[in-house]
Amino acid sequence: MSLSTLSKIISGLICVLGLFCTAHAQPKVVAQSDYGFITENTVTIDANANQVWKTLIEDVDTWWPKDHSWWGKEGTFSINPVAGGCFCEISGERSAEHLRVVFVNPAKTLVMTGGLGPLQGMGLTGALTFELNEEKDATIVTMTYRVHGYHPDGYTQLAPVVAQVQGLQLQGLADAF
Repeated sequence: MSLSTLSKIISGLICVLGLFCTAHAQPKVVAQSDYGFITENTVTIDANANQVWKTLIEDVDTWWPKDHSWWGKEGTFSINPVAGGCFCEISGERSAEHLRVVFVNPAKTLVMTGGLGPLQGMGLTGALTFELNEEKDATIVTMTYRVHGYHPDGYTQLAPVVAQVQGLQLQGLADAF
């Protein structure tokens, strides 16, 4: 066996072990119909629920991927954690409401409604829920997005893409710790 081959095998094993040793969001489409779909992502974070909540709410600009924003690195994200509050992005005089806050139970549940990204322009809307469940020295965060509305092409291709993007977003939160 050549040194190059051995090096590739070792690199591969390190990558595989890294996947098992760190928390990674697992994107899933849990339901799909002609009228909408539901995605779910779960990750375990080595922090208590209060710490996770604080980062979720106060530091969204640091963990939400900038490549899933209207203005990239120029945009700044914020969540106003009160009913009627805004999950907004601002870039100079430009602004966007990504979602509206409809339910807040600190360190436990955050529910926001609206259409993320291109879903807005497609006339699709949904409820995005973050549920935090503290277990021992960690917090299990489940991110669920229930999307509905008319989409002439159906949801077969769209739902898995949304699940994948949501997985990246939730992974951003996990990586903040």
